[in-house]
Amino acid sequence: MNLFADLGVSEELCGTLAARGIETPTAVQKKIIPLLMEGKSVVFRSETGTGKTFAYLLPALSRCAAETQSGRVRILIAAPTHELASQIKRETSALLENFPRKEKAALFIGGASWKRQREMLKKPPLAAVGGPARLTEWIRSGNLKTGGLFFVVLDEIDRLLKKENRDELQALLAVLPAGVQFAICSATVNEKRFAEIRSLLPPDAAQRLQLEILPDEGILQKSVTHWAFFAEQRKKTEELRKFLHAAKPEKSLVFFSSTERAQRAAEKLRLAGIPCACLVSGMDKIARKSVTDRFRTGKIPVLITSDVAGRGMDIPDITHVIQMDIGSEADVFVHRAGRTGRAGKTGIHVVFGDEFELRRLAVLEKQLGITVYPKILWGGKILRPEDLPSENQ
Repeated sequence: MNLFADLGVSEELCGTLAARGIETPTAVQKKIIPLLMEGKSVVFRSETGTGKTFAYLLPALSRCAAETQSGRVRILIAAPTHELASQIKRETSALLENFPRKEKAALFIGGASWKRQREMLKKPPLAAVGGPARLTEWIRSGNLKTGGLFFVVLDEIDRLLKKENRDELQALLAVLPAGVQFAICSATVNEKRFAEIRSLLPPDAAQRLQLEILPDEGILQKSVTHWAFFAEQRKKTEELRKFLHAAKPEKSLVFFSSTERAQRAAEKLRLAGIPCACLVSGMDKIARKSVTDRFRTGKIPVLITSDVAGRGMDIPDITHVIQMDIGSEADVFVHRAGRTGRAGKTGIHVVFGDEFELRRLAVLEKQLGITVYPKILWGGKILRPEDLPSENQ
C-alpha cells in the first residue's frame, strides 16, 4: 500500500494531495487510515511531524465523499489550543477544495465573534473544528446539531487531559451522541493514558476503543541536531541575543515556560534590534492569528512563545527551536523539540540551561536516546568547548 488510493482514500482527495505533491502516505497513515476507514475507534501515538492530522482527516472525509446528503455536521475535531485548531481547520478546508459537494469546515474557538459563528452554523459545515469548551457551548445551545455526527477527533489528547482542560473535555464527551467513531491521537500517549481515556468514555465507546502505538522513526535522533549552552538564569535573554546574532537562523521558535518571561525577552530583543514577535495565551484571537501568520510566512524570523505553540502546530521550515528553560517532563521537551526537523527536513534544537537544568537534560538525553552536543558562544561565534582558545579554557 504505497499510494493513498490503496488505503481507500477517495479519488477527489487523492487528486488534491497529488496537486500538493503528496502521493506517498507516511507510516502512521498506512497504519491508521485503513482502521478508521473500517469504522474502528482508535487511540494512536506517533512522533511529531509524522502526519497524524492526515491520518484521521483523510478517512473521515473519504467516508463523507460518497454521501449525497449535505447540510449536516458529520465530523467534530477538538484541539487544546487556538493555534492548533486553526491549523487543522486550514488543512481540512484545503482538502475540501475539490470535494464532490460544496462542503466547508468551520472554526469555533473562544474569543471569536459569537454572531459570526452562529451565522456559520445556519448552513452547517461538514467539519466543526475548535476548542472543547466552545464546541460544547454550541452543542448545548442547539445551534450545532449532532444528529448527523459520526466521527469525533480528539487531537493532542495528553494536553486535553491536563488539569486545566480536563473538565472541558469531559463536558464535550457528555454531549456527544452515542455510537460515534473516535480518532484520538498524540505524540506521547501510552498504556496508562489509554486507560484514562477509556475511563472517560461511555462503556460501549470504551469497549470499542483500540490502542495503536507506532514505532518511533527516530526523528529527534536522525533529523534534529541538539545543542546545549550553559546560561545563568539572569543572563539567559542576553545569551539568546548573542546566539541569534551568531547563528542568524532563518526561522526560529523560542520557548519560555512563563508568559511573563517570554514577553520580557521579546521586548529586550526588539530593543536590541532583533525583529521578533511574542505569542502567549493572554492575547486575543486576532492578535494571535496575526503573529502566527507573519511567522508562518517568514515576515517575522523569531517567534517567542510560551507552550501555546508547543503542541501540534506544523509551521513549515522552522530551522531552529530554542528552549530557554527545561523541566523534567519528557513530553513537553519532545513536543517543543519536534517543531523542527519535520516532513523529511533537518533542524537544530537548542537548550539554554543552568546547572540544574543541564542535569535534567542529561537524564532526558539518556531517556530519549538523543545526543546533545555542548556549545559555547565566544567572539560572536558558536564553538565546541574544545575549540575555545586555550588561554580561555
